[in-house]
Amino acid sequence: MDLETGVFQNPVKKESWRIVLTLAYQSLGVVYGDLSTSPLYVYKSTFAEDIKHSETNEEIFGVLSFVFWTLTLVPLLKYVFIVLKADDNGEGGTFALYSLLCRHARVNALPNCQSADEELSSYKKDIISPAPTTFGARLKSTLEKHRVLQRFLLVLALIGACMVIGDGILTPAISVFSAVSGVELATAKEHHKYIEVPVACIILIGLFALQHYGTHRVGFLFAPVVITWLLCISSIGLYNIFYWNPRVYQALSPYYMYKFLKKTQRGGWMSLGGILLCITGSEAMFADLGHFSQLSIQIAFTTMVYPSLILAYMGQAAYLSQHHRIQNDYHIGFYVSVPEKLRWPVLVIAILAAVVGSQAIITGTFSIIKQCSALGCFPRVKIVHTSSKIHGQIYIPEINWTLMLLCLAVTIGFRDTKRLGNASGLAVITVMLVTTCLMSLVIVLCWHRNVILAICFVVFFGTVEALYFSASLIKFLEGAWVPVALSFLFMIVMCVWHYGTLKKYEFDVENKVSVDWLLSLGPSLGIVRVRGIGLIHTELVSGIPAIFSHFVTNLPAFHQVLVFLCVKYVPIPHVKHEERFLVGHIGPKEYRMYRVIVRYGYRDAHKDDLVFENDLVCSIAEFIRTGKSSINCTDDDVTKECDEMAVVGTPSTHLDGIHLRFDESENTSLAGTSEPREIRSPPVTKLRKKVRFVIPESPKIDSSAREELRELMEAREAGIAYILGHSYVKTKQGSSLIKKLAINYGYDFLRKNCRSPTYAFTVPHASTLEVGMVYHI
Repeated sequence: MDLETGVFQNPVKKESWRIVLTLAYQSLGVVYGDLSTSPLYVYKSTFAEDIKHSETNEEIFGVLSFVFWTLTLVPLLKYVFIVLKADDNGEGGTFALYSLLCRHARVNALPNCQSADEELSSYKKDIISPAPTTFGARLKSTLEKHRVLQRFLLVLALIGACMVIGDGILTPAISVFSAVSGVELATAKEHHKYIEVPVACIILIGLFALQHYGTHRVGFLFAPVVITWLLCISSIGLYNIFYWNPRVYQALSPYYMYKFLKKTQRGGWMSLGGILLCITGSEAMFADLGHFSQLSIQIAFTTMVYPSLILAYMGQAAYLSQHHRIQNDYHIGFYVSVPEKLRWPVLVIAILAAVVGSQAIITGTFSIIKQCSALGCFPRVKIVHTSSKIHGQIYIPEINWTLMLLCLAVTIGFRDTKRLGNASGLAVITVMLVTTCLMSLVIVLCWHRNVILAICFVVFFGTVEALYFSASLIKFLEGAWVPVALSFLFMIVMCVWHYGTLKKYEFDVENKVSVDWLLSLGPSLGIVRVRGIGLIHTELVSGIPAIFSHFVTNLPAFHQVLVFLCVKYVPIPHVKHEERFLVGHIGPKEYRMYRVIVRYGYRDAHKDDLVFENDLVCSIAEFIRTGKSSINCTDDDVTKECDEMAVVGTPSTHLDGIHLRFDESENTSLAGTSEPREIRSPPVTKLRKKVRFVIPESPKIDSSAREELRELMEAREAGIAYILGHSYVKTKQGSSLIKKLAINYGYDFLRKNCRSPTYAFTVPHASTLEVGMVYHI
């Protein structure tokens, strides 16, 4: 079945079995930390209040049956064998499904989309439209015609993202608190409650305090810890099965689920919220797909994680089936079934495993925030890349400390796994429901399968998840309100920021200045050209932004080389370096004005550092040398103006192109024709770094292009000045109350308290000029 993956799959998927098994080993530490620690709290949360286990063992066997079939249907069948195939060029997660839908149907919510973006190789030009008479074609047409449906699709993806963020707050709390709860069996009953919370808080503070070091510094410990934990719980499970109740395997029959619900009725239905916790962390298999491969994740789950979890739950059930008089203070925790001599070693391993599981969800939360920010749905934040070699490992300081404070708040506020479990369960099941809904659309629009198959998928898995969702929602006042409140808060932030960003972009489009206006100024008509490169950041892909006309009107001078830079994100995970830059002239060549559009995927890293500056200058130089001008990059829906632009590679990938070098020598001799030629700037009196272009052997460059290159080189040597817009957005008179609240208060508050553009773009402050302007929208 040729699903969306095709020839653009992650290349590691076609490597040898040795590579696949290595990835499977590594995935155990990154992907399955959360899922593998669920035995710590599932039974304790399930039997908290709603049901009690009796001498007949019908409740114990019924819960075990539910756990077994839930693990089999959701993580194994749904995620491992179906959802993992819906990867976006090797990437997974809620935004991967959303970007797939954006490319197969024009439902993209990003404002500055271009037709040239569809020429990207990773965009998949070979997307096949469904036959006109099929349901998929009618569904595609309906989505493209109605903006309400497109916004609903975006909101659905954002709901999933918000719930993942909520899970990033709740998972560390419940995992660490449940692991630490083992001290209750080693201390006096009246004292353990005073020990658990402080110890859990100390571990959580240490966990978040270490985030800035990056996962890669301690990542080598992750897989061994999780493997040790899985071997530990499976061995204890086998021991309990054979020692206490070898007949516990009978509970795997689905008949026991029927007996359980028939006997417990409403109490049994409400207890499903605790059973649901056995699949927390399942969505990480899909979300972390980009770090590994489908086959490696499938091998790790089916051969190690799934059997270990089943044995662990069976062992606990076997023990509990022979112990019905457990003191209430101890509840039915995991540690009760651990042999007394092993409790302290198991406690240490459990705490380490809980830390590993928490680390994975925290890193995943950082990734979600970055993707939302890239799509214009989250305020600007400082993104620190903690590893130059390992993709996707980032650290966001403000989000990290916010998560820590909220995590400590729920830990201290709840102080028990029951309400923490209620909260975590609702967050997890909501993400799964969102995935099911988006996946049904992918089956029809992307895989072009029969609508019956999509209906069967959404009905079967949707029914199972809706049952758990209803059981979690009934516990709203007992802790489940927390993820709803957190998600609602983050949702308001995302929607307000996206709405304000969209309106600001629409103002830029409506008030942009035509190229003719700029040309009418003339090369020197009242305008002073100063040395250096002026880099003007703008969201526009054509035309001159209003901030520049505002700047020139008040200060009639700009640099000898002017570059209008648009950094934009496209709905694919990664853009290849050789396709990243779109370069073109603005006006006649002698004006030395260029437009550069830099395209990134939603998982790509963008940093305005020296490497980026050099790549930018080299891409312009390569455009001048080759004289490329062939791509009509502007979508008619965006603007009526057209700039002829060309795709230019960067020096890191385009080895036969122009390279930039810095030289402190004042020797200005030119290289011979048999060697790469160099264009150098004229000698200066004082010693300073000079810039030179190393040009590959090629047909002779004409004199005008050579002069243009020389002037670009001189400007680069003089330095780069960043000109950024600092806009103050206000509503027009007569705007509705909701719009005033959203823009004048909500968006304005977020704009003042988020990172400024200079932080978001990591540009040097000494070379930055911010142009203030009021936007009335």
